[in-house]
Parts: sequence; C-alpha cells; structure tokens
Amino acid sequence: MIGAGAYGTALAHVAAQGQTHVTLWARNADHAEDLNNAGRNERYLPEVDLAPRLRATADLADALSRAEAALLVVPSRAVRDMSQAMRKVIPDGIPITVCAKGIEAQTGFLMSQIVEDELPGHSVGALSGPTFARELALGHPSAATLAFAFDQASRLNPETSAAARMAVTLTTHAFRTYLSDDLVGVEIGGAVKNVIAIACGMMSGAGYSENTRAALITRGLDEMKALAEALGGRRETVTGLSGIGDLTLTCSSTTSRNMSLGTQLGKGVPRAECFDGQPIVVEGEANAKSVTDLARKLSVPMPICETVRSILHDDQPIAETFARFWSEPIESEPRAMSLTFEHPAPTLASPVFKETAT
Repeated sequence: MIGAGAYGTALAHVAAQGQTHVTLWARNADHAEDLNNAGRNERYLPEVDLAPRLRATADLADALSRAEAALLVVPSRAVRDMSQAMRKVIPDGIPITVCAKGIEAQTGFLMSQIVEDELPGHSVGALSGPTFARELALGHPSAATLAFAFDQASRLNPETSAAARMAVTLTTHAFRTYLSDDLVGVEIGGAVKNVIAIACGMMSGAGYSENTRAALITRGLDEMKALAEALGGRRETVTGLSGIGDLTLTCSSTTSRNMSLGTQLGKGVPRAECFDGQPIVVEGEANAKSVTDLARKLSVPMPICETVRSILHDDQPIAETFARFWSEPIESEPRAMSLTFEHPAPTLASPVFKETAT
C-alpha cells in the first residue's frame, strides 16, 4: 500500500484483516516508525488499532520487493512522480490499483493512464466509491467499485483475473467490492465528484438549503455521465458506487475536504484562511481546472464545473457566478428531446443569490 495518509492506512488495515500481509509505505521514516511502535496512525486515524498483519516502512524497495499487488494511494498530483519512483523496485507484472482521483493537468490523463504510461507491463485498475477513511477503518459497512480492463483470458477465467483477485483480497466482513470493466467511467466519477462537492459546499455555506444541493448533485451527475461517455465510458457506470454513490457522500458532509472547502468559501472565508490556514490538499480544487480543460477539448458542456473553476481560478464572486449558472437557458432533461429556450427572467437571479448569500 503506497501512501500512509488516512485512506491508505484505512485500506491497508482492511486488507490486513484477512489473511493478507500488508506493507504500508510512508514517505517519512519517523511516521513509519511511529505506525509500527504505536500500532495505529496517530496523525490521521488515532482511534483505530491497526491489524497485526500490517507493517509500515519508509523504504520503497522494502515495501514492494515481495509484493504480489500494489495499491497507489497518494494525492493525484503525486501519482506520476510516485510511479516513476516505483519503476526500479516494483516486481514485474504485478497488478496496480490506483486509488487517487483526478485528471492530470498537463496531459488530460486519468490516473490509471499515468500509471500505464510510467509502468508498462502491469495490469492497472482503479478503486473508487463512497468510503470515508475513518468509517472504513472503523468497520462501518462500506462498498466500492474495483475496475480493471477484462481481456479474453479474464472473461474465460474471471476468478484468476487481477480484478477478482484484488476484490477477494480487499473484501471483508464489512467492506464489499463490486467489479467493473469500465475503467474510464469509474475514474471520471471519482474526478468530477470532488468539483461538484465544492459547488455544493459553496451553496450550503452561503445559506442555501437542501433543494439547492439536491439540484447540484443531480445535474452534476449528468455532467459526469456526459464526460465519461465522451471518453468511451458508460453512463451506466456513473449511476453506480463510483459515480452517484461517491458523489452523494462527498456532497453531503464536511468530512469531505471538498465539501468543507466549499462551505468555508461560501461563508466568506478567504481561501488562504480556510482550514485554519493549514496547507490541506483538496483534490477538487485542482480538478476544477483539469476537468474543465478536458471537457472543453471534447466539447462537453459542464456548467457546474465551469462555475467552480471561475470562482477558484478566475477569482469570480460566488453569488454572481452561481446566478449566471441559474439563469442559463431552459433545457430538456432527457438528452433525446434536445430542446433549449431562453430563460424568462435571467436578470432576476442575481439579486436572489446575493440576498441569500449575505
């Protein structure tokens, strides 16, 4: 397990609850030593006593030398550098599961594509779903989707596939994994949901209630489907755990860093002062730009994600920017209808948003 943050530790703990021996790689040697001595991750999951079969190390070669599979659980911006570091020490051909969520800014690559680019010869999959680290580690019943490409050999003997073997390794009495062959659909859900969660947080922080959040979740799901389909994924995948499941969770609780950031910004807290000024990584902040960059290249309209981008990266005010989104032309919800009408009162949304936001 590469990455000893909250989620990496939680997944390592889950996997080690079975018969699997898990090595958890931590970037800092002191952190690894503390994990081994205390039997818990005091920084991120202090209330969880880690499984006995879990061992931590800060030596990447030590972590991977005897590994039969690897899970990459680092922030999306670190996936390429980490993959490059793994190249010299990872055993040939072992499957790699990516747990980071996002789209690379420079290339438009999904996280699995970055790993495939840097580590050819490995079967690469993705794990995504509605799983807060603390709840997962504490044994709250949880589920996620595990996606790998299924070639002919995998379909003829699915029990020997990388997907099935990883699913069996991770599944416990409380954690269920569901299999998918739609890697694109699963990864797009994970990348876009963080951006939508920031939008929901902004509106909640500004004083709007459940109607607004439900509308943003639903229309955000449509944006997810459109981008996944444009990249060759299936809309059906986005209605599963890695799409609407993760979206609903992330948009419903400030346990999510993305929702929390949006909520603070919606209340008028300057970005530099959010999280009490701590340098907290918020995946949706960078993804607001990389997701919309990709969507623009593919001519996929994503108005909610564009709204978040305008606020975070173009310094646009929250009230006016959301007012513009709410005043866009009336559209049909089923795509097959393909209807558009001018909004009857586009100028009236702005004062409504300003009054509520203040």
